[in-house]
Amino acid sequence: MNYRHAFHAGNPGDVLKHLVLVLLLDHLRRKDSPFAYLETHAGRGLYDLAADAASRTGEHESGIRRLWGEPPGSPALARYLEIIARFNDGGRDGGDGDRDRGRGRPSDAAATSLRHYPGSPTFAQALLRADDRMTLCELHPEEHQALRRQVGDDPRVGVHRLDGYNGLKAFLPPKERRGLVLIDPPYERPDEYDALVRGLQLAHRRFPAGILAAWYPVKRSAPLRAFEASLAAAGIPKILRVELSTRADLDPKAADPDTPERMVGSRLVIVNPPWRLDESLRAALPGLARRLASDEQGGRWRVDWLVAERPADATGSSAHAGSSARAGKRRRHR
Repeated sequence: MNYRHAFHAGNPGDVLKHLVLVLLLDHLRRKDSPFAYLETHAGRGLYDLAADAASRTGEHESGIRRLWGEPPGSPALARYLEIIARFNDGGRDGGDGDRDRGRGRPSDAAATSLRHYPGSPTFAQALLRADDRMTLCELHPEEHQALRRQVGDDPRVGVHRLDGYNGLKAFLPPKERRGLVLIDPPYERPDEYDALVRGLQLAHRRFPAGILAAWYPVKRSAPLRAFEASLAAAGIPKILRVELSTRADLDPKAADPDTPERMVGSRLVIVNPPWRLDESLRAALPGLARRLASDEQGGRWRVDWLVAERPADATGSSAHAGSSARAGKRRRHR
């Protein structure tokens, strides 16, 4: 595999993914009993936004940079930004050699310059308690070594050079019997969506009580419909779907079919979502969509049930799709 997330760190897809990740981990922290966190495609853990890779694409400029130093607008976004600020307090080394960064320390985003963006493993490590446990899979040799340096000698963390889908077989179910699995593949394989459905089926079969989250890009609507239809028919109950896109129209009529597809947003599916997670996201996403939008319609956001939580929801799910303005109008008239 050739994928390097350093080119994409801090973009709008990362904003959505990590906002949801923090909400899920904070939910697990509410109970005293330990939890396990498993990530299948972990990356290197921390990204320097001033380095060549991030500077070449500048994707963070349309993501985290738009939010930095501004009023958060929601408790969920405030919490997400507070964790990022722990790794940008100006007095700490942002290189791989700083072994204490995984735990982080409180800081004020409004008074902090933005240089480093934490990946999912670093967000998770910052939220682990003394008895919680984290298992990370990363197949790429250079990214694997960087990840090992980033997490340091933390006894709560295991780092494995292993294909993430094989990691689902190797590490589930966890001994804690409660926890979160994040599946975030690079989407380089032509069969990635099929592999993702199989991975979610396997994870749910081995860990039926666990929270499972999978991130995937939004480019054109047709591949999304095929993947989501396959997942809805996979026999997994209770799947929440979340979307944040910078453009309201996923299939503009003027688009050139020969032009390479570009990501305009992302979605997550969440199996066994915590109670009221959908409410927290509906409070956070309308304003976030407007701030990250690349069109005049204010972008697009969605929170709905791909597979209903209970039979009554099959015909009455709370869906908010299209532009944020249209979504808000529908909510007021329900």
